Amino acid sequence: MTLDVRAAEFWQPGKVEAELRRVYDICAGCRRCVGLCPSFKVMFDRIDTPAVDGDVEKLPAAHLAEVVDLCYQCKLCYNHCPYTPPHRWQIDFPRLMLRARAAEARRRGVRFQDRMLGATELVGRLGSLTAPLSNWTNELGVHRAFMQAVAGIHRDRTLPKFHRETFGKWFARRRRAAGRPDQSPGPAPARVALFATCTVEYHEPAIGRAAVRVLERNGVDVTLPPQRCCGMPYLDGGAMDEARALIRENVKHLAAAVRDGREIVALGPTCGYMLKQEYPWLDGSEDAKLVASRTRDVFELLARLRAEGTLDTNFTRPPGPIAYHVPCHLRAQNIGLKSAEVLGAIPGAEVTVIEKCSAVDGTWGFKREYFELSLKVAKPLFDAIGASGAGRIATDCPLAALQITQGTRRVPSHPIQILAEAYGLEAD
Repeated sequence: MTLDVRAAEFWQPGKVEAELRRVYDICAGCRRCVGLCPSFKVMFDRIDTPAVDGDVEKLPAAHLAEVVDLCYQCKLCYNHCPYTPPHRWQIDFPRLMLRARAAEARRRGVRFQDRMLGATELVGRLGSLTAPLSNWTNELGVHRAFMQAVAGIHRDRTLPKFHRETFGKWFARRRRAAGRPDQSPGPAPARVALFATCTVEYHEPAIGRAAVRVLERNGVDVTLPPQRCCGMPYLDGGAMDEARALIRENVKHLAAAVRDGREIVALGPTCGYMLKQEYPWLDGSEDAKLVASRTRDVFELLARLRAEGTLDTNFTRPPGPIAYHVPCHLRAQNIGLKSAEVLGAIPGAEVTVIEKCSAVDGTWGFKREYFELSLKVAKPLFDAIGASGAGRIATDCPLAALQITQGTRRVPSHPIQILAEAYGLEAD
């Protein structure tokens, strides 16, 4: 297995194909992941055809690539797999899929569709700059048809809204109004640097505002260091050079925050996973390892404060029954159900945990080729939400929230927003 992005072998098509065949052969003998995602179902269907008859060496190259294209990087197969390192077979299926995409993109070039979907910062800045006009335009049928034809975004996909005041602008305005410096001296139960994510910055600033209010309510000192996109959207499309450039810049600023005594707190599970797991792999520097070791999900931090007895439990507004969806990229971090634990500590809260995949991970569910399949894979999630009978839906992942809205016509909240409401915190 060669997953060293700095090695020439990583990029060689023949070596990539040989590794795909090696891993598919092992998977065919195990089949533990058959129910996880379309990649494995299609893989086994192709291997079981009379023409192949279980011999992976007979699989056409197009079938190898089909499995790669269907992988939406939920990461769950890694946790299910009994052959991950340090096992001698060294299986890392999600990274092998990323390797195959990156090698193909380097050989043929990154597709325009993947460049567009990967440019979350550019799209976010332009959309926010022209909001609310950009939101109105995105509702026009002719514009959606154009986006599908040119950028490959399915015309029926529910899209995130843009906000004129981004989270970063709000944070800076609030600091100026309070006369507070960027870094506040003095003791605190925790000193954190937020990694807000592109989605919070441009599309869901209310999540960031709620996070700041909740953290400050609990005496946490919060800063917002310079940051770029985490790199996952580019990585999804095989644009590894672009992703690694963003990673290097983030590592520089986030490592400086860690050396200043801060933990990195991620407001989105995908970005948190990237910082923890993929930054050391793709960057490889000591700073990247430092950032990874000090990155926490926001509810990972809040659950720790609760365990230490320092979490403010003066809740004034019971949220009632909540159907809580656990995002795949939180499950893949193996940190437990921290959001559900903290929400469940609110008097009057009844939390139903739903561990079903939303199948929109990254950019995959936006693509015209996979939009309908993503909804089909997510149907058990939609059904579970309906069966819960809960008045509120919560998920830590804004992309999963879009998918849930698409499939149920109900708009979920981030758990941090529910927590802020339970405290009675008002917007500012």
